[in-house]
Amino acid sequence: MSKIYTITNDTEIKTSLEAAEKVLRAGGIAAIPTDTVYGFAALLHDENAIAKLYKIKERDQRKSIAVLLGDAEQAHLVAHEFPAKAQRLAAKYWPGALTIIIRKKAGLPADLTSNDLVGLRIPDHEFTRELIRRTGPLAVTSANISGQPPAKSIDEFVDELGPQLDLIIDGGPSSGGVPSSVINCESEPALILREGAIPGKDLLAC
Repeated sequence: MSKIYTITNDTEIKTSLEAAEKVLRAGGIAAIPTDTVYGFAALLHDENAIAKLYKIKERDQRKSIAVLLGDAEQAHLVAHEFPAKAQRLAAKYWPGALTIIIRKKAGLPADLTSNDLVGLRIPDHEFTRELIRRTGPLAVTSANISGQPPAKSIDEFVDELGPQLDLIIDGGPSSGGVPSSVINCESEPALILREGAIPGKDLLAC
């Protein structure tokens, strides 16, 4: 069973940040809390770790994995460019439950996406944002086996998937519990790919 860290006070947060950063930099997989659901995370440029994400989730290789950022300044590390409509959406909804699809920067791991697009999001979760500021952008997919509901607490995946993980951060039940909305800003007009926590009509109006 992987090591579980709780983050209920400043001391635990400090210890957990250091442990999670160490595990991720060593090529491990960490389960992390977000403002929506729990996720399984790997370093963005670690091809072996990303392959582990697909294996743990039993995920179709043709399905892309999103990238979480610690702040908007990290977008240039992942995006080829950030279109004006993506900038408007990010200014209004980041940090928050919105994944923005844009053209990816050259040199990212081939297995991250099956095309030239990538999904970016900044979670509204201070611990996770601080972790990503330390590690750089993370490839993150929801904490569940593909086809099953995404986990809102570690209890929903720890028994079945915990042995395959290197570390679990227990931040308690997710405050949102609904996956992020997803919008493709490379299509014209912008296209809602998944209506999640943010209504599609609000995104298109923005």
